[in-house]
Amino acid sequence: MQIFKFGGASVKNAESIKNLTRIIEIYKDDALLVIVSAMDKTTNKLENLLNAYFNQHDNLHEIFDEIKSFHYEILEDLFPDKSNPIFNDIANTFVEIDWIIEEEPQDEYDYLYDQIVSIGEMVSTKIVNAYLQQQNLPSKWLDVRNYIHTDNTYREGNVDWLKTEKSIQKDVPTLLKDYIPITQGFLGGTSENFTTTLGREGSDYSAAIFAACLNAQSVTIWKDVPGVLNADPKWFNSTELIPELSYVDAIELSYYGASVIHPKTIKPLENKEIILNVRSFIDINNNGTVIRKTKDHLSIPSFIFKIDQVLINILPKDFSFIVEDNLSQIFSLFFKYKVKINMMHNSAINFSVSVDNNSEKIPKLIEELRKDFKVSYKENLELVTIRYYNQDTIDRVLVNKEIILEVKNSYTCQMLIRNQITN
Repeated sequence: MQIFKFGGASVKNAESIKNLTRIIEIYKDDALLVIVSAMDKTTNKLENLLNAYFNQHDNLHEIFDEIKSFHYEILEDLFPDKSNPIFNDIANTFVEIDWIIEEEPQDEYDYLYDQIVSIGEMVSTKIVNAYLQQQNLPSKWLDVRNYIHTDNTYREGNVDWLKTEKSIQKDVPTLLKDYIPITQGFLGGTSENFTTTLGREGSDYSAAIFAACLNAQSVTIWKDVPGVLNADPKWFNSTELIPELSYVDAIELSYYGASVIHPKTIKPLENKEIILNVRSFIDINNNGTVIRKTKDHLSIPSFIFKIDQVLINILPKDFSFIVEDNLSQIFSLFFKYKVKINMMHNSAINFSVSVDNNSEKIPKLIEELRKDFKVSYKENLELVTIRYYNQDTIDRVLVNKEIILEVKNSYTCQMLIRNQITN
């Protein structure tokens, strides 16, 4: 039994969906469940739509029309017969957004986010399912909100594993005997039937949830890269494919920000020793990267870059030290404003963190921290994490850069850097 996950780049246009179909055709005789993300940059566009709605901007309907036109163009390329029921199905799905935006926003931003942005996955999976059926493949569309159950933490839904496993095991094993289920990544549902999302880029996590609940043999994430690389190609001209990774190294890389795998994905798979494959939908003959149980460490250094970082320095206002009660208060505020810490360092009287810049969250966080602490900050920094570093790898990333803060352990080096100031 296998789980396939296709991201936005793999369904960005009609030709991409045809390519996805060719891949599924190869594995159609296996027990296969397919998870699909929103098409191309649809999630970003729906976020723009939400912001326009929440702030009552004039371009609200212009943004929405652009989103709908993008999907209808793909529909027309895939389905020559305009009487195909999929056209009405997609129109009715978009009506769910119309119902929301016809009145001024009354609900909290995070709740509205999940109700609006989730439509991207609903639409993409319906289109993919309809096309597979047109190609005589035995697919069946499933609403993931009936299977992955979460609490009411919108935008970061916490999975109720017992309820989720019960729902998945009740229906899906029987369906797999006759169908290829097509369902959504990124989404869940509450006990009140409201939609939640599992965190940005959460479709990988969805695949891991289904795999763990079904005791799958493997999960394959199909991407537009050859597999897991030792660095992002947009930062390095020369990158290397990592053919095999241990669960531990994969967790570490995702934790530090490697974009190829969602951070929550690995642990459910490790618990059941389910293999994770990262493969290219462009070159399907390439085996890509295999992530599994192994004691072997990475054979080459790996680089992770995060730009637009903010260094926040926190000091007590009196002569006390930074101790457990201070840290407890500080961490509770970071949790309150949902600000993830990418690097941290503490001394007797100073606690420093690097975080992603966010024009809404960071000023509010700093303002509240200043009620009890002295706070200073620096913007426009870069965070470089090197897994299995040596001096050569450090020197490689420090050309024309200066270090603002550095944290090292036996395997990992993190450096907060900026462009070197020249006279």
